[in-house]
Amino acid sequence: MFGEFRAPTGVSGAVVAEAGAELSAVRERVRATGEELGGRLRLLVGKPGLDGHSNGAEQVAVRARDAGFEVVYQGIRLTPDQIVAAAAAEDVHCVGLSILSGSHMELVPEVLQGLEAAGMGDVPVIVGGIIPTSDAKALVEQGVAAVYTPKDFGLTEIMGGIVDVIRKANELD
Repeated sequence: MFGEFRAPTGVSGAVVAEAGAELSAVRERVRATGEELGGRLRLLVGKPGLDGHSNGAEQVAVRARDAGFEVVYQGIRLTPDQIVAAAAAEDVHCVGLSILSGSHMELVPEVLQGLEAAGMGDVPVIVGGIIPTSDAKALVEQGVAAVYTPKDFGLTEIMGGIVDVIRKANELD
């Protein structure tokens, strides 16, 4: 009846990182891949589920912005339908889902099915969170392009991996 309050995410006010050699190389790959696809690369960082821990998602969103991506991030506790709608509205090149609630085996397939139903089944989906190896394997078998867990803490390396995923999905390599 009264709508839903969405607090500021903290992503838009974050300071841009100084570019070392590794981040500069990723920035160049983001730029070049965007040119090949006809515009700036757009990454949706979605936070489905009920967990309220947004630090990881926000760190990924900030580093993606630092790497040259146009980042779409709408905060936490999104439904799969809201994520799919945002992906369609923003015409993103990749959907990244951050799930720490243990509900990845329920929520990720819903997003994949929603993207397929929206005619966006070719948009790669990556997932990050506390995900057991067996679940990560099952998610990849269902169509997830990459799974990142806490052992994958190199944010710049993750950005390079996202570029790889986008290039593969668009048959650029």
